[in-house]
Amino acid sequence: MSAMTAVASPLHNRNIGFIGAGAMASAIIKGLLASGISPGRISASDPWEPARAKAKALGLNVTGNAEVAIVSEIIVVAVKPDVVASALAPLELRGKLVVSIAAGVPLMAIEIAAGNGARCVRTMPNTPCLVGEAAVGVARGTTATDADVATAMALFRGVVVEVPEKQLNAVTAVSGSGPAYIFLLIEALADGGVKAGLPRATALKLAAQTVKGAAAMQLATGTHPGQLKDQVCSPGGTTIAGVSALEENGFRHAAISAVTAAKARADEMSASVAK
Repeated sequence: MSAMTAVASPLHNRNIGFIGAGAMASAIIKGLLASGISPGRISASDPWEPARAKAKALGLNVTGNAEVAIVSEIIVVAVKPDVVASALAPLELRGKLVVSIAAGVPLMAIEIAAGNGARCVRTMPNTPCLVGEAAVGVARGTTATDADVATAMALFRGVVVEVPEKQLNAVTAVSGSGPAYIFLLIEALADGGVKAGLPRATALKLAAQTVKGAAAMQLATGTHPGQLKDQVCSPGGTTIAGVSALEENGFRHAAISAVTAAKARADEMSASVAK
């Protein structure tokens, strides 16, 4: 029997550059470092001194935009949506893989700014990148290859899916903005626990683990969440009483409305950038 050989990561021995080193970029970078990528292979630029200081503290090569583009094979665009074009346009990106995490900026705008010869991938990650539990949507540009998509996906640890670009704003609304909805839920569950008599720290720990455990159970089993919910709801029991209270207060409608509102805002941002 022949020995099995390990499959090298698409990021193996490749230099990665970040144009922008803010909160989301930092979350991705920390995930890369945790996965074994050497800090010496990561370069970053940012106009804000505190962001540069944090990047230096991680051992990254902190320099200007042009230098990041020169030394990196993979360029992660992590600036505000309204400055993507001005950040990319002056750079020489021919032959580079450009991966954007800017919310609402269409691939067409990214490709125009990056110039001919750059291969572009647009992504929508979320902040759980920091702990290796990202939920990310990825859409390929007109010249991006399967290998480019695989490389972009390898930047993140967690669940990464390729979708048509027209679905990325919906991804933004569900998983990009979604952690904020879940943090609100955890906080509310903990508040309920305190009202019911639990110490704050105990209630918060139980609420957070309950959300984590329920999500892990759904992902592991693939069972429809409605069915999993039914398995917890005994006739006349405590859970169905709680579910009834949630329904009376519009819980499901509130969650759907949050996603709908976030999607509408993402569409507005895309339209603004496209003008």
